[in-house]
Amino acid sequence: MIVRALPLAVLLLTTACVMPAVDAPPVSATAPAAADSQLITDLRTLSADDMEGRDTGAPGGERARAYIVARLEAVGVAPSSMGRLQPFQTQGRTREGARTFNGTNILGVIPGTRVGDRYIVISAHYDHVGVNDGQIYNGADDNASGVATMLELARRLKADAPEHSVILVAFDGEERGLIGAKHFVEAPPVPLASIALNMNFDMTARAETDGKLWVTGTYQHPTFRPLLETVQPQGPVSLAFGKDTPQDTGANNWVEASDHGAFYRAGVPFLYLGVDYHPDYHKPTDDFEKVTPEVFTASTELAIAAFRTLDRSLDR
Repeated sequence: MIVRALPLAVLLLTTACVMPAVDAPPVSATAPAAADSQLITDLRTLSADDMEGRDTGAPGGERARAYIVARLEAVGVAPSSMGRLQPFQTQGRTREGARTFNGTNILGVIPGTRVGDRYIVISAHYDHVGVNDGQIYNGADDNASGVATMLELARRLKADAPEHSVILVAFDGEERGLIGAKHFVEAPPVPLASIALNMNFDMTARAETDGKLWVTGTYQHPTFRPLLETVQPQGPVSLAFGKDTPQDTGANNWVEASDHGAFYRAGVPFLYLGVDYHPDYHKPTDDFEKVTPEVFTASTELAIAAFRTLDRSLDR
């Protein structure tokens, strides 16, 4: 997640050495996620030290990409019409100013049963900010968590198909200015007019602060809110709405705080689901050990319930 109107703790490039790609663990059963589930394994793996902060164009980012690709293929998610990978080269931000980044988005498609020619794009960025002064910024919540939530949703959708076709996108370069999302919107695998919704997961793990998984975008798209208000809390976590009105200013306005901002700018309906800031945000202490598995599991169950509600209701 990118902060607006507050300085980022770091925007850095990794300097670590190349290590072997990580193999994906076995796929779990089709039951809801549990505290010791594949969901938690994905979070732990993507935020491990050997991912070296998953910086765009760095070896750690390549290892994270290999892991996500292996997981999608293990679940049985097909590539998009343009393939599994969408490489791009563009300008991004660093502490020293703009520089050229070579990034790669990861794409998958699950066909819908009712409106196969209308798409819900489920997105989560897999990059983080790398290594600085020997400290690894593991980005467990930002955003290994959102990717793990997306992979869990993919697993469920392969077992119980969605009504809309779903494009799954693990974006690269979010921390460098949403550059992967901007490239996707400029060169999408389907016409933008056929996208019913972008549902973006960014920081879905640490809801302990207020017990909320925030939904941003219902101010811009008010028809979504009454649908989502029917979604019941999951354990200690419930949906909350906001951070998207003209009265929400600075870092409290999340309309363009993550990859959904590229869809917003392109006029595509969007919703952003994420937890509020916490003391470890964009710090080297954003580690797997700080995540309460039961809370993260509940947050993911809530995100999946929100998706199912929208999938059943849109385009009727």
